[in-house]
Amino acid sequence: MSDYFRLDRIKPGERAVVRELKAEGGMRRRLMDIGLTANTGVECVGTSPMGDPAAYLIRGAVIALRSRDCADIMVEYSRGD
Repeated sequence: MSDYFRLDRIKPGERAVVRELKAEGGMRRRLMDIGLTANTGVECVGTSPMGDPAAYLIRGAVIALRSRDCADIMVEYSRGD
């Protein structure tokens, strides 16, 4: 069993690495276009006051993603920098 979990589980200041994209179709293409591919580092830099969406640092750009869009992005905690 893997230790992968959904991207929206990381909290501000935490870092993770993308391990799998389960999204399909247009959403998969959009996620890949913003740089979410396997082995990409991601850091949660903040959340909105209600907690959704959250902002993530991805390849030098800050991108806001809704929880439902993060549901198909499987990550694991980063092991050092």
